[in-house]
Amino acid sequence: MDSVDLNVLRSVLEWRRAGQRVVLYSVVQTWGTAPRAPGAMLALREDGVVIGSVSGGCVEDDLIARLHDGRIPADGPPVQLITYGVTREEAARFGLPCGGTLRLTEERVGDPAWVAELLMRCEAHEIVARSLDIASGEVVLQPASKTDALVFDGQTLRAIYGPRWRLLLIGAGQLSRYVAEMARLLDFEVLICDPRSEFVYGWEEQHGRFVSGMPDEAVLNIQTDERTAIVALTHDPRLDDMALLTALDSRAFYVGALGSRVNSQKRRDNLAQLGLSQQSIERLHGPIGLHIGSHSPAEIALSLMAEIVAIKNGVELKQKKPLREGA
Repeated sequence: MDSVDLNVLRSVLEWRRAGQRVVLYSVVQTWGTAPRAPGAMLALREDGVVIGSVSGGCVEDDLIARLHDGRIPADGPPVQLITYGVTREEAARFGLPCGGTLRLTEERVGDPAWVAELLMRCEAHEIVARSLDIASGEVVLQPASKTDALVFDGQTLRAIYGPRWRLLLIGAGQLSRYVAEMARLLDFEVLICDPRSEFVYGWEEQHGRFVSGMPDEAVLNIQTDERTAIVALTHDPRLDDMALLTALDSRAFYVGALGSRVNSQKRRDNLAQLGLSQQSIERLHGPIGLHIGSHSPAEIALSLMAEIVAIKNGVELKQKKPLREGA
């Protein structure tokens, strides 16, 4: 779940607690090429203020028009289905790609208790399924797993929500600053751990949060889960390996460490001597990143984030750094 969708739900909760009427739109089905994937949300307040997105803009304009011209009656059904782009002409009118069609639920939010609970569970790093009954508007929240996906059968919408993806950086050096900036643009929550006080200067302007303690403590304290990536970037084995010993036995979906092929192999040997299992060691990404011929810190950061995003999205890694002798 990205920060946009979290902000949509936070606004829904704020507006309803203030006594304002709110309609929540969710993309439930798409055909052809659609601007937003199923699960995307938009909230519309009674005065026409919106947050979120379900298309490139034209559909949003029509949703606001529905409010102002009375197509959303206050006493209407709790949930309606709306379809855009059935014909080529309509697709063109609403700015949809040729042949693109999307279906939305138009949901009048009543008691916002489920919104508060959903946000609370996401903040606790739980993955949650929200089942919406189209006929009654009843909402039920249930535990879900990272492999679950949105399902809509015409009567019930089962949407999956979870915490933001996180990236924990061990080390606050120059490379970490580039990685943090790119990760922020990719909507990761960025955490930094570096017990060396000399490296803290200037981070107050960066979009990241420092985690106190030693690297192994930081991995434990953030309650690492399957939506967390951990990368050791200090180039100091006393700090990097400390974090890796804990990270490689955690549920983190990505664990990597900066270093050449030779140094990465030395690190693996050292981790084995420290008692880490071979199965855990095989999870380590090192050298980190996809092979793009990177040399500068910005290029290395790009290479790293490309690899992390590919794994996050379930894409097979077909391009890795070549294993060169002496690298």
